[in-house]
Amino acid sequence: MQAHQLELLAPARTADIGIEAIQHGADAVYIGGPSFGARSTADNSVQDIARLVQHAHRFHSRIFVTMNTILRDDELESARKLAWQLYDAGVDALIVQDMGLLEIDLPPIQLHASTQTDIRTPEKAKFLQDAGLSQIVLARELTLPQISAIRDVIDTERTVIEFFVHGALCVAYSGQCFISHAHTGRSANRGDCSQACRLPYEVKDAQGRIVAHDKHVLSMKDNNQSDNLRELVYAGIRSFKIEGRYKDMAYVKNITAHYRKLFDEVLVERPELAPASHGRATFSFTPDPNQNFNREFTDYFVQGRKEDIGAFDTPKNPGQPIGWVNKVAADHLEITTDDPTTELHNGDGLCYYDLQKELVGLQINRVEAQKAKGVWRLFPKDPMDGFKDLRKGVQVNRNRDMSWVRTLDKKSAERRMGVWMQLAETDKGLQLTLTDEAGHAASAALPLAWQAPKDASQAEDKLKQSLGKLGDTLFEPLDVQLKLSRPWFVPPSQLNALRRDAVQALELAREQGFHRLPRALPVQPPVAYPEDTLTYLANVFNQKARDFYAKHGVKVIDAAYESQEELGEVSLMITKHCVRFSLSLCPKQAKGVTGVQGTVKAEPMQLINGKEKLTLRFDCKPCEMHVVGKIKKSVLNAVPESPLQFYKTRPVVGLH
Repeated sequence: MQAHQLELLAPARTADIGIEAIQHGADAVYIGGPSFGARSTADNSVQDIARLVQHAHRFHSRIFVTMNTILRDDELESARKLAWQLYDAGVDALIVQDMGLLEIDLPPIQLHASTQTDIRTPEKAKFLQDAGLSQIVLARELTLPQISAIRDVIDTERTVIEFFVHGALCVAYSGQCFISHAHTGRSANRGDCSQACRLPYEVKDAQGRIVAHDKHVLSMKDNNQSDNLRELVYAGIRSFKIEGRYKDMAYVKNITAHYRKLFDEVLVERPELAPASHGRATFSFTPDPNQNFNREFTDYFVQGRKEDIGAFDTPKNPGQPIGWVNKVAADHLEITTDDPTTELHNGDGLCYYDLQKELVGLQINRVEAQKAKGVWRLFPKDPMDGFKDLRKGVQVNRNRDMSWVRTLDKKSAERRMGVWMQLAETDKGLQLTLTDEAGHAASAALPLAWQAPKDASQAEDKLKQSLGKLGDTLFEPLDVQLKLSRPWFVPPSQLNALRRDAVQALELAREQGFHRLPRALPVQPPVAYPEDTLTYLANVFNQKARDFYAKHGVKVIDAAYESQEELGEVSLMITKHCVRFSLSLCPKQAKGVTGVQGTVKAEPMQLINGKEKLTLRFDCKPCEMHVVGKIKKSVLNAVPESPLQFYKTRPVVGLH
């Protein structure tokens, strides 16, 4: 990918979803392989990935495969073999977290730094570029000035800067969350997160007073950067990533189409920029991010710290307000819609908040429109007496619209490439030349004796019309030119064969014009890592990763948290989200100096969920929160996945 290109990078749980992402305008798709993909239930066979690659490459779109878990020593050989299989299948890049992979015999495939590598600083970004990573995804928590500072130290001809623009948000800096492993033995760094962040917690202050009860204080709203795209482009982002390798087909179709339309507008405004793949997507629906599952939206920290980034009331999808209850009966309810033109459908998913602000789902079996405009009688799937606090005047939201679901169940996009067509005479007959928008050209010849048409005045128009019928090929005509000295009659069967041969030749020319992304060579001699000491936070889980950091000048290397050497209280999560700030208890807010870097000290707090207790400690200088706890005995008693100890003298970690 070149520095003037913008890449829309879509997720795929399966190859079929990946194919639809391409059809809906993705320039690249990322997908999990059969293992090591950081999403334990989103695996795909190499054969399925090869099928996706074949489809994507027709548009010069790219396929990236996630191999972004941390690996045990006994897994490195399997990872090496898989990397070669994926390379042979035509995959364009591997997304990696474990630096041990850079020390083994990988194929000459491009490597991208996973979000799990936790890139927050110019120094870290520059180091990963110099180590041979060609694309780096920055931490979601960065502001526009922080992104620009990273761009300023990166050679943008060598390394593409990537950023998440949509989807679910991990509350922790990616790769810096160990709660799941500490409590369950399931490691987020190995693709098996238990999602403790979506649970409800009681929050107590240092005096033991309850400041929040049953709130999902670690649950974030969903990321949506639709309004910031131009500023992100200006700040240096070139690959725009949609989160969602667990998401369904409808989500990927809709969100990919939404951003494709937005980027097409940007590309019209900025003619010096170009899409990273070829072809134009058209849709049979109007994309709308509100229609998919979401926890409401936030642009997170891009424009600075905001107070409303959390989805504290519920981790579920609250949907969109559509009306209010005007009657509750024994087997049905009636609602009046805010907009009289709103249509409801059998199977719609509705919901409302009870008096405790818990979201209650209301799935509708049957709807009946009433005589009064905008009034609907609804018969739920479940008995009416089970709906807590459902009464007249309650606001009703819709979080699943069945007509929308049915629209996206069907074919919903076309993707075509424009071609210029020219039919010219040769010594032996006719030649048809096709040239696509990217400059690939191909010709096909038709040996034919000249034959006069019945109606010479209409012959040219008929030829142009027939040639332009590109049907279900990848191409659509931009212009059809005839370079003929006289009008010709060409039998339709022969003209169809000529057009078919020319299309086939152009597909072949495009295939030959497609180049694999080059593997970046690390700078020699190896550059120094920004720090000379690594704690468990560096996720070093095998000897090859240890060798990598030692080669780059690191003196003391601690084993990953998953090696279960950290027995006491440590930071199990580091996050830019601050519970104190969100509950308006930040000392800086009290002093009226919100966001000012200072030396304000905030007292710890406690999170309690049943028997689980976690301590919140606040590092006010960088404005970060540490969720502190220790590994459970039940996890320790299970056999550790990979007992490692690189050094006897381990570094002292702050904020214990």
